Amino acid sequence: MENALYARHLETLLRRYRVALDEFKLDAIVIAAGTLSYYFKDDNSHPFKAFSFAQQWFPFDLPAGSYVVIKRDKPELIWPAKQDFWHMLNAIPEGEWQHHWLITPADSNAWTSSLPNKVAYLGPASLPEYTQHESLYTWLAFDRAIKTPYEIACLEEATRIATLGHHAAQQAFSQGASEFEVHLAYLAATQQDASETPYPNIVGINEHAAVLHYEQKSRQRPFRPLTLLVDAGASHHGYASDITRTTTLLNDDFAALVEGMDTLEQHIVSQAVTGTSFVELHYQTLAGVARLLNQHGICRLSVEEQLIKHIPQYFFPHGLGHLLGLQVHDVGGKQHSAKGDIVDSPKESPFLRLTRPLQENMVITIEPGLYFIPMLLDKMRAEQPQHGCDMEKIESLLPYGGIRIEDNIVIHTETPRNLTREAFSKLN
Repeated sequence: MENALYARHLETLLRRYRVALDEFKLDAIVIAAGTLSYYFKDDNSHPFKAFSFAQQWFPFDLPAGSYVVIKRDKPELIWPAKQDFWHMLNAIPEGEWQHHWLITPADSNAWTSSLPNKVAYLGPASLPEYTQHESLYTWLAFDRAIKTPYEIACLEEATRIATLGHHAAQQAFSQGASEFEVHLAYLAATQQDASETPYPNIVGINEHAAVLHYEQKSRQRPFRPLTLLVDAGASHHGYASDITRTTTLLNDDFAALVEGMDTLEQHIVSQAVTGTSFVELHYQTLAGVARLLNQHGICRLSVEEQLIKHIPQYFFPHGLGHLLGLQVHDVGGKQHSAKGDIVDSPKESPFLRLTRPLQENMVITIEPGLYFIPMLLDKMRAEQPQHGCDMEKIESLLPYGGIRIEDNIVIHTETPRNLTREAFSKLN
């Protein structure tokens, strides 16, 4: 089945790229996977991740030094074949994918001499004679938002793998593990190294859950574990999942708040259908956060008053979600045409990463949150003296850090497909 999906995926990409060849009057498009980069004044390289526009063509992870050449005939893969006694030579993966490609092993850049005159280049500057064709990049980025069935299958598998890690992380936390131990449990369950995950795992216990991109991972076991927030994904053929779960050990006010956030998240997910404005979904989420603040006695102001004063943004400062694919924050989220027309985030929600209307087979994240961040609470008191919030209650919630719940969603016309909930349901 995957071979058939891949073949249709390839047909879709070739169709998109041949339209681009005509649009920009080109004979070929060369896409570089990239080369190894190194730590400053060091011979130790960074972990390699292929440029997404090159990775999109293959059902395996592309190595450094490979290139994709798209013309009007059979596509070509330039495979790095330079001999090196320091490292193992990358073997060309076997499989039916090879039937669709002309594969050229190369130990130098001599292959470029056979390229036609009208060539556009995409990717890192690894060939000195070529530079990135930005207009072409923008044109192709727009279509990336719509996923092929093959891409959705890859995202489904990446999501499945990540849920194994989240389940193991929650178990480790319930047994008193430190952040670092929770992180190791996650990696062991997913069978992916830290350099293979699509982004550094966020594992925050207690007040660290209020740091949106917390990455430190304390080795010390918590004296009084209250909350675990894990924001972590997995990779499959270059495609990323992005899941967040918040776990609490007590049956208290904060646990009720987590339950309320989960209900809100699932309601917002249910509204994410073809034609919906994602900006409007974000506004609905702000209203939902205001409702939670009021229902749980955190803010006595009505939902309407809170929205006028932007109170929810002090507790939910980030955007509702983003496109998901080969990049965790996939390209084209604010792009409303292939020519690059941009619709910026609303002024009152500057961190919203997706302003396009939702379309069939987009894959997005939905990730509302509610945090007790001292810096933002100080800001609220300074900017909104009549904030209506119960600061004594907030003080009691500070040790819990905060809540984020995030699912990976495929957009459809009537009912969205929740890849994350599907995968979790199969664990039970």
